[in-house]
Amino acid sequence: MAYSSLLSLSLCFLLLFHGCFAQMEPDPRVWPSPYDPERYQRDECQLDRISALEPCRRVQSEAGVTDIWDENDNQFQCAGVVVARHTIEERGLLLPQYANGPRLVYVVQGRGLHGALLPGCPETYQSSQSQSQFSQSRRESQRDQHQKVRQIREGDVVALPAGVPHWVYNNGRSPLVLVVAVDTGNRANQVDQNVRLFFVAGNPQEELQSQRGEYGRGERSRSRRPSEQGSSGNVFSGLDEGLLAESFNVNMDLARKLRGKEDYRGIIVRVQRGLEVVTPQRSPEEEREVREEERQQEFETGSRGSGRYNGVEETFCALSLQHNINDLSQVDVFNPRAGRITNVNSNHLPVLIRLQLSVQKGVLYRNAMMTPYWNVNAHGVHYIVRGSGEVQVVDDNGNTVFDGQVRAGQVITVPQNFAVVKKASAAGMEWVTFKTNDNARINQLAGKMSAIRSMPVDVVANSYQVSREEARRLKENRQEVTVLSPRSRSRYNITERSE
Repeated sequence: MAYSSLLSLSLCFLLLFHGCFAQMEPDPRVWPSPYDPERYQRDECQLDRISALEPCRRVQSEAGVTDIWDENDNQFQCAGVVVARHTIEERGLLLPQYANGPRLVYVVQGRGLHGALLPGCPETYQSSQSQSQFSQSRRESQRDQHQKVRQIREGDVVALPAGVPHWVYNNGRSPLVLVVAVDTGNRANQVDQNVRLFFVAGNPQEELQSQRGEYGRGERSRSRRPSEQGSSGNVFSGLDEGLLAESFNVNMDLARKLRGKEDYRGIIVRVQRGLEVVTPQRSPEEEREVREEERQQEFETGSRGSGRYNGVEETFCALSLQHNINDLSQVDVFNPRAGRITNVNSNHLPVLIRLQLSVQKGVLYRNAMMTPYWNVNAHGVHYIVRGSGEVQVVDDNGNTVFDGQVRAGQVITVPQNFAVVKKASAAGMEWVTFKTNDNARINQLAGKMSAIRSMPVDVVANSYQVSREEARRLKENRQEVTVLSPRSRSRYNITERSE
């Protein structure tokens, strides 16, 4: 009897502890682990050659073009990231769309309006009836309410969770260029490793909906009429018109337009009279005051971004999705003779914890270089924004898998732990790197913060079969951090390019 009671008590404790530990484990659907075995063990990254890639397809729309990199390339499959670039003309609207993986958008140039449609969140931007100067009927027709609209400009990084539709409008006077990285290897994508774009409007070209292997490299495609295309369309196109009419409580003709079968404009359409949305406007003086206050707050907290959030007010509907990486007050590493490095991670933009992504921006001045390093916990997909330079990448066997020049508009992927070094040409070099970890870190091989510098001098001497004096030179000859000035110190380019 005593034994039976003791056994029952033991089973109760076992169940209790099991329940407690189950509650302590975070829900991976909401907070995925950065060491997700599904990401890092789904394929073997057997790369014996890496290339600096140009887009393989170009799709023309009414008010812009979309360039797409080859998602079948081994380096993209290894990283689980697909890259595209939208060039939106003046008064061009990128139609609402969502993807099966989280996305990072980098604004290369221009400015515009951006809307992200977060599910279940209220329409907090509302027009006032008193704004109109026309008749009562005219006022009623102009009233509107919608979710938040953000102003975007060059240098902005926009984070988008999987399945969240977004749209972009160019309200500037020059082309708006966006580079988009879709993380198909993310746990949030539970379908497959193919990038899948779902359009909420329009009639997207077949080339944008292609699966892996259907289109060869180098193919250039143009917008075609639906009668000339294969199976493509928006999310409404496959639904019955009668069900659509009933769902929206509209007539059949309007329901038919939702399906977009007769829309030949592509995914970037022209807004003839300009886009009218509800958005707050600040005067230039107010903009300067707000930026000065933000910088002062960051200085007082002693940590950019980390002191502004306590995890309570950052609710889903109030998520900050945007951060400007060109702001010089945000620079992490700066060398007036070499360049600068800026990181945007989950400390700056908490939504990146959910996305398990981050971004790094690098600027190298004339002939300067970034110290050899490796990514400790992430793959890095590099988009060259401006200029050109030399890049070398080395794998785990000590083989050079890339050794060549890169230039603006190219993409090169550096897998996790592969060593890489970058050196700018006489024109300098600027790039942005999308990384597959919300708090990506690097380990340096040269410079003041390097692995070599951290070793005892005798370890260096014996490791490389050099004298102690030579070992000290290896450790101490470079006192700079991360970005290194040219060896010839006679001439330096210390003038910042205006952002």
